[in-house]
Amino acid sequence: MAAPVTPSLAYRNSIRREPAGTHATLGELRRLEYAARGISLLPRQPIHSLLSGRHGTRLRGRGLTFEEIRPYRAGDDIRSMDWKATARLREPHVRVFSEERDRPTMLLVDQRSLMYFGSQRATKSVTAATVAAIAAWASLAAGDRVGAVIIGDEECVEIKPHRSRGNVMRILGDIARLNALLPGPRSLRAQDRFHHAFERVLHHQPHDGLIIAVVGFYGLDPRTAQLATRISTHNDVLCMLTYDPLEAVLPARDGMVASDGVEDISIPSSSEFSRRYQRATEQRLTNIRRLLRRLRVPVIPVCTADPVLDQLEELLGLRRHA
Repeated sequence: MAAPVTPSLAYRNSIRREPAGTHATLGELRRLEYAARGISLLPRQPIHSLLSGRHGTRLRGRGLTFEEIRPYRAGDDIRSMDWKATARLREPHVRVFSEERDRPTMLLVDQRSLMYFGSQRATKSVTAATVAAIAAWASLAAGDRVGAVIIGDEECVEIKPHRSRGNVMRILGDIARLNALLPGPRSLRAQDRFHHAFERVLHHQPHDGLIIAVVGFYGLDPRTAQLATRISTHNDVLCMLTYDPLEAVLPARDGMVASDGVEDISIPSSSEFSRRYQRATEQRLTNIRRLLRRLRVPVIPVCTADPVLDQLEELLGLRRHA
């Protein structure tokens, strides 16, 4: 007979239960609030974190706001001395700063039809929704304002950054709503909306914020690269890149059919086609990595086949490999 599960373990498992399958509900995204408290996107990361080292230093974190110039007191840091005021007033004076209380976080969440794909645990759209919910709750727990730009096939939702639970719930509600519309009719304007989403992120957060892009690796072209360059010039950017195992390696099997909901295409079962498919995927990833490396944007890959919380904890150095 199996040993009984302790209440604390049962509670821990319940709050870590993530959305899976083809769609994510608002209730499932809301339930991640407590599980996300262990996730940190602050500049100081564990040594084993994907954001440590040279990428970790790219995250500015909170800044300092000037408050006043006052007379020097015993124990003040000599480096904060204001030499001009000291010379003018003929008495040592120091500059006093207070730490900025929040760092605005803008989420860029892709919920287009291109994300409605998954071969194992969940679709890319559900995985992206889960990542966005965890990032939103973690940012709010850190005291930051949270906003979002959410891309669908037919609309682009914009939510200004606010530091409130209600604003996070509004963001998650719109993510769940657009997620529920999938699969929908493919829009020819989907790519244009991708460009528009980048422009709106730049409008809402022109500088000194954290931009978390939760996207797949389809849709990046010279125009989006140009917008990404402008965004990363004055902001910190994290790219949460969702992917499915079948996007990397497509097995050569008879009878496989690909469909976008409108048209069905038979996939060749030859090994040559599988090799060409893998080379094309690797080239696409190489192009993305090259661009993001040039922009010094850290990339956190998130796979559809495994629980998102486990992946983030491992990639952020919050737990070690077994």
